[in-house]
Amino acid sequence: MSKKFYITTAIDYANGSPHLGHAYEKVLTDIVARFRRLMGDEVKFLTGLDEHGQKVQMSAQKEGVAPIEVCDRLAEEFQGLCSALHISNDDYIRTTQERHKTVVQEILQKLYDKGEIYKADYNGFYSVRQEQFVTEKEKVDGKWPEIYGDVVEVTESNYFFKLAQYQDWLVDTIKTNEQMIYPRFRSADVLQFLKEPLNDLCISRPKERLEWGVELPFDPDFVTYVWFDALTNYITAAGYGSEEFDQHWPADYHVIGKDILVPPHAVYWPIMLKALDIELPKHFLVHGWWLSSGSKMSKSTGEVVNPLDLIDQFGADAFRYFVTREMNVGQDSEFSIELFMSRYNSDLANDLGNLVSRLLNMAGRYAEGVVPAAEIEEAPEKELKTLWTTTAAELVSLFEDFQFHKALDRIFTFVSGINRYAETRAPWKLAKSEQAADQAALRTSLATMAEALRLAVVMLTPVMPEISDKIRGLIGAENFERLEGQLVWGDTLAGKAIGEKTILFPRPERKV
Repeated sequence: MSKKFYITTAIDYANGSPHLGHAYEKVLTDIVARFRRLMGDEVKFLTGLDEHGQKVQMSAQKEGVAPIEVCDRLAEEFQGLCSALHISNDDYIRTTQERHKTVVQEILQKLYDKGEIYKADYNGFYSVRQEQFVTEKEKVDGKWPEIYGDVVEVTESNYFFKLAQYQDWLVDTIKTNEQMIYPRFRSADVLQFLKEPLNDLCISRPKERLEWGVELPFDPDFVTYVWFDALTNYITAAGYGSEEFDQHWPADYHVIGKDILVPPHAVYWPIMLKALDIELPKHFLVHGWWLSSGSKMSKSTGEVVNPLDLIDQFGADAFRYFVTREMNVGQDSEFSIELFMSRYNSDLANDLGNLVSRLLNMAGRYAEGVVPAAEIEEAPEKELKTLWTTTAAELVSLFEDFQFHKALDRIFTFVSGINRYAETRAPWKLAKSEQAADQAALRTSLATMAEALRLAVVMLTPVMPEISDKIRGLIGAENFERLEGQLVWGDTLAGKAIGEKTILFPRPERKV
């Protein structure tokens, strides 16, 4: 059986409700997954929830409930976000599931048996917020950076994974595999980190300090470090230890935020896989942060956006369009309600929404509610078709290169071209004429607008699946599972019934 296209998000951490960053990563990954399906790939798309660790245990203690209750509540929230955003994941993994704990313990035992894990005493500093040990070199101007929160000094026995011995191998792997990390400049961040000697990784926590985790199979007094548990989700869901593993692994893309590239995904994870004799993932697709006035949005500053508020008010596809149009994958991007409203009103309501509305209205009034056949081809039609030829030539490659913001720019430039065509042909004026040439031009203009609109939403489908399907239904176009042939200008809509006039993007009173 051939290998599936396997794509994953980072699994969210069960220590707070979903925010804009979570929603964006889901949408980005979903667009890639939907596009690959259109290209003919059989896709496995994984997302999920990371449920172990000290912060979860502390939250549960604060609420006076069991940790699993906190996790169950947040799992429902995050899965609700996926549903609200029309995320097409095929699997949702929770690290408290038995299928996952079994794999974690299996790989821990395998590494222990190979001599890759050893026990030693440790005296040093521990960041509760990051759930990791830190060293003096992490200090900035003699102080611990805010990202670490409270840092305490601890002395305890723990188990360590022999990370350091693989440092040279990892440096060479990243330098020679230029396609491993996208965008490529993110590789420099990893190599910069690797200029300093690696320490072996502490992969355990004593149960007297942390009970909420996967128990070490070779020492029941300890649980495993949360990253050693969380990263393993990617092979758990791929079917590690079963016949289906080769159908999924290696992952084609791990989609992650830049803040968890180093060290977890680009250092710990490749070395863990190397030690296990498992092939590395093909690529890491690393996205940036959403900023507010130039600073990263965070709970600590109060700069957060609840994506569900925007989705409830404006619809999932409007949200998906905005975050995709504004974010150049790999870079940071600004978010504000003003920017959102500007895109919503100009691109969606004015350009696309009004185009659909006026076409439905005119076809209902002038063509008895069906798409007429094109009868002539003059300068206005040739100009619009030329614009489409130029547009279509770029779209697939832009999607393949994750340049979704550019692809959307090209698509909406074409939508604007359809609106200009309508103004040039002015079907409402042609309808008043009884001359045969004008009536032929009227029918042609409606047919041309309908076909151009069909084409415009083909590559909108991975980004705005619900709206795209709705528009196709309104103009009599069929949905499709494969992209092949869909970008070719044709005359397949002639005689198709047109839907009732519809407002796709109403202008609600702003509440957020």
